[in-house]
Amino acid sequence: MPIEITMPALSPTMEEGKLAKWHVKEGDSVSSGDVIAEIETDKATMEVEAVDEGTIGKILVAEGTDNVKVNAVIAILLQEGESADAIGAPKAAPAPKPEAKAEPAPQADAGATMRENTATQAKPDIGALVAKGTEEARGKVANSNAPNGKVFASPLARRLAKEAGIDVSAISGSGPHGRVVKSDVEAAKSGKTPLKAAATASAPAAGGAAPTGMTKAQVLALYPEGSYELVPNDGMRKIVAARLTESKQTIPHFYLTLDCKIDALLAAREQINATAPKGKDGKPEFKLSVNDFVMKAWAVALQRVPTANATWAGDSILYHKRSDVAVAVAVPGGLFTPVVKSCDTKSLRQISEEVKDLATRARNKKLAPHEYQGGASSVSNLGMFGIKSFSAVINPPHGTILAVGVGEERVYADAGQVKIANFMTVTLSCDHRSVDGALGAEVLGVFKGLIENPVMMLA
Repeated sequence: MPIEITMPALSPTMEEGKLAKWHVKEGDSVSSGDVIAEIETDKATMEVEAVDEGTIGKILVAEGTDNVKVNAVIAILLQEGESADAIGAPKAAPAPKPEAKAEPAPQADAGATMRENTATQAKPDIGALVAKGTEEARGKVANSNAPNGKVFASPLARRLAKEAGIDVSAISGSGPHGRVVKSDVEAAKSGKTPLKAAATASAPAAGGAAPTGMTKAQVLALYPEGSYELVPNDGMRKIVAARLTESKQTIPHFYLTLDCKIDALLAAREQINATAPKGKDGKPEFKLSVNDFVMKAWAVALQRVPTANATWAGDSILYHKRSDVAVAVAVPGGLFTPVVKSCDTKSLRQISEEVKDLATRARNKKLAPHEYQGGASSVSNLGMFGIKSFSAVINPPHGTILAVGVGEERVYADAGQVKIANFMTVTLSCDHRSVDGALGAEVLGVFKGLIENPVMMLA
């Protein structure tokens, strides 16, 4: 009997991905362990190996296809003695129901994408559900024939609306007798068709609907056609937008800023780097950065003020035993936040090497899910761009994020004398639900002490 090869889950929370590349073609023989395809998510690209031997009888999902759901059949493997005649119609692609507007089978539909962290798994990933609306959804008949408040909608439309956080009763139906169908939900999500009411499933119970900003149609109407290039958002940008919008709308941020004198840190860095042995090419085997000291100092500070090493979990607060600190890594089209586990227990050299490795693999989309999930806090450093100070957005479910500016010479007063020293401005963003003002000030003060006296972070 032919074997169905299905879309694998690259992490426990993955729900769909892109079939980036096939390494085989129909008619090729494969053995267990052979690489047959590459699967791409918003975070990583991984190889898929065959688990059985046989012949590739049929490839059902073309190379480059987006939004392929986990467990969807992507190819058929024929066993010894079987021919292509044994291949039946794939289970995942039933024929559309006969309607005035037939709806495609659920498999071809875009579902929720992989979440970045465990605290948001239960919440629909709205940003990843955005899809292009259809022209047919424009100007259609409103869903006005819903007696006794009943809304006529197909099961698929109801599911998509629920996943997108949209009240199905707010969508104008274009199907028979005003029935809401899939294309209506997609048009509502893309902003091509306005909602009849601004109610959403995620709106606060007593305060009206959550603000959604301008729709795509409203934005495009402000600019002459041809004066811009319209580039659709990829999966990474959609998730970044959704996560940070969620963060600013649901997390009560507050900010604390301090200036840290870093002359002692710079001197220690220079002394340590001078001890680095040279390789065969004459280059030093390691070179510590200021950010390595920042990561170490922040991880140690979270250990010395353990109540600040916290994340909000609804009706509870998680106080973490380890200082797992994420570091923001900019990549084309977005950013990653790989996590340095038990950062407080590692040497500066270990932190330096691990951050470089994580950053390199992040830019190449080679991180495993466990390497960018979790953590209780983050560090975001824009000093290399000359940024003096900034306030970073908390990455859920983290309780804090430390924003680091450039180190520079500044004039300051000391006991009535004007002096010059190197200073660095840092701003701590706190989730007020788990880290309040006094607690945030305490942990930031400990960090300042460690940065200004780096030998103390080794004690």
